[in-house]
Amino acid sequence: MAEFYANVALHGDVLSSIVNGVLIEVNAQALGVILGVPATGFDLYVREDKSLLSRDRLLELSQHLSQQPGLRNPQAAKKGDMQPLHQLLFWFIIKNIIPRAQGRNQADSMDQCLIDLIEKGQQINLPAFMINHIMRIATTPRAHDLGYGFLLTNVFKHFGVELRKRVDAQVIDEVGSSTIMGCGFALLKTGDRRTDQGAQTPRVPAPDHGGDQGVQTPSVPAPPTAPVPRPSQPQSAPPTTASDQGLRDDLSALQRELKEEKELNAKRHADLLALLQALHPKPPAP
Repeated sequence: MAEFYANVALHGDVLSSIVNGVLIEVNAQALGVILGVPATGFDLYVREDKSLLSRDRLLELSQHLSQQPGLRNPQAAKKGDMQPLHQLLFWFIIKNIIPRAQGRNQADSMDQCLIDLIEKGQQINLPAFMINHIMRIATTPRAHDLGYGFLLTNVFKHFGVELRKRVDAQVIDEVGSSTIMGCGFALLKTGDRRTDQGAQTPRVPAPDHGGDQGVQTPSVPAPPTAPVPRPSQPQSAPPTTASDQGLRDDLSALQRELKEEKELNAKRHADLLALLQALHPKPPAP
């Protein structure tokens, strides 16, 4: 990765570099074929120069994503001010379309434009964005992470570059439960004792615990099934309450969640490429 970025250059619309003595040359169309994603759609790469986007359009985006219709001037939208869906789309953009380690809590004009396009189902030219962003990373004086590692791995493989260490999708690249919750969504698990109104969900009682309707409340223990012991007899264990049962259910839910995370960690970059390929324009509603 470091060698690729150290040798990268742009001649016209062709991106070139040399890695392990192998010459790599691609334009947006060739890169799209290698990655299996379309090289069509919106490709206006704007970072510092925002004049390419109209002020009225930028103001409309800022008002919509910040949920502040009274704004008078375009401005960056704070992640915490966005709706959960917009937060999730912003997360996707800074991870895959314009990857970066800084500025992850505020969506600038380019981020806002991409969020709006994805929300509306309009096509984004990922290969063209990659080429432009790679050149920005390679030429900017600012410290910047070397992005697109797991996507460039496919490019190196296509050109026959011998890799000492393959970069695959990381745990942080997966849309897991922590990502969903971090964007403001609420997860409802099977067996959760709370509903949207805060009421308790009825449970099926454990065997031998009794109950008129088979539903237990946390504050009332189940009636004992064994006779009360005499003073000379050893005390028996207290009966299981609904609170104990609830703790076991919560533990089971946590174990299921951990299992889901392990399964997600096993996924490779092909899953992400399939998601990117699915970002085709949606047909207009009849």
